[in-house]
Amino acid sequence: MTGPVTVTEAEALKLDAGDPGHRDLFDIPPADGGSYPEVAYFAGNSLGLRPKATRVELLEDLDSWAALGVEGHLDATRPWLPYHELLTGPASRLIGALPSETVVMNSLTVNLHLLMVSFYRPTAERFRIVIEDSAFPSDSYAVRSQARFHGFSPAEAVVRLKPRPGEDVLRTADVVEQLAPDVALVLLGGVNYLTGELMDIPAITAAGHAAGAVVGWDLAHAAGNVPLSLHDWDVDFAAWCSYKYLNSGPGALAGAFVHERHLGEDLQRFEGWWSTDATSRFEMAPESRPPATADAWQVSNPPIFSMSPVRTSLELFDKVGIGVLRERSVQLTAYLERLLAEITPARPLQLITPSDPARRGAQLSLRIGGARTAGELAKVLRYEFGVIADAREPDVLRLAPVPLYSQYHDCWRAVQALAEVVPENE
Repeated sequence: MTGPVTVTEAEALKLDAGDPGHRDLFDIPPADGGSYPEVAYFAGNSLGLRPKATRVELLEDLDSWAALGVEGHLDATRPWLPYHELLTGPASRLIGALPSETVVMNSLTVNLHLLMVSFYRPTAERFRIVIEDSAFPSDSYAVRSQARFHGFSPAEAVVRLKPRPGEDVLRTADVVEQLAPDVALVLLGGVNYLTGELMDIPAITAAGHAAGAVVGWDLAHAAGNVPLSLHDWDVDFAAWCSYKYLNSGPGALAGAFVHERHLGEDLQRFEGWWSTDATSRFEMAPESRPPATADAWQVSNPPIFSMSPVRTSLELFDKVGIGVLRERSVQLTAYLERLLAEITPARPLQLITPSDPARRGAQLSLRIGGARTAGELAKVLRYEFGVIADAREPDVLRLAPVPLYSQYHDCWRAVQALAEVVPENE
């Protein structure tokens, strides 16, 4: 089949034959419309697809409960008491950290708050928090509430970084320029959720430290998307969710990182049952004895059946390797960009994601012009063409070709559909 782009469907299918990825390991939803039985799925930056192994392995954990009751804490196929430790190794390898620096727990914003208890310690002279103006709203809410909790006006304490006029993404030099002596905390998204821009994490971290600030990162759109080296980059702390590129299911447990150099420090922390050293937990002592690891930031007994899908996914990343996935991601995203370049000049479609592969992850964001909103366009793509994209109102459509399961043919379908749905400029 041919269409508005010069690349034919046969060429896209040939690319898939030579580079199939790991689509066979995932459940691909059926299409609601269009000419193909399965969707072309580009919303993995919002919710990843389910690995086929998730159902099998979750049922194994559930069956241990049925067969053993409370004894499953020690006798289950995967014992519950140390269950979270099964996730620590693969999670640490994924983010470029030591196991002692890594823990899977809670949800993303809860983890950010728990970490800011330790790392946002404002004074009258140093109290500002730097975030990007296009930060995901929950990050904005979190830092504003932290400033207010410490007695500062959020409007005065929170510094929101905007791109230069006429530009869509931040320049590293402009971020560094804003790191004044009154900045206590820099908290940015590793990959911006709206534009898909990959921030220069090591450079900004070093600049933040040189300015005397603590530097943390929200890696919701970076973990499982791009290679990370948090330990070597000297990041103070970080948190991420696991339901996007990590494919662990809606509302899945999140992760947290605390650099090794902070683990022996006497930091403020909120504590609970799981904050104390595991070897002394059942002594039932009134005072906690936190371990010198990121486990000290845990509070509550981990939810085993929520951890199970995270473990399944992390083991998949361990087997495939984030480096291999990054290579395929660069190729897939470049292919999608090349196809889009054939249709965007004549239509009210503007790519706002950096073209440099080193400055982006597996996402291309399009600004939509004309009368139709991004949400309206996304509905047409889904129900008439079987293409699932993600909209951010009013005018940004996000397309994420996820290297684990996306295909070149998916990219071809998406661009063909856009060319048909979005009329050319008059």
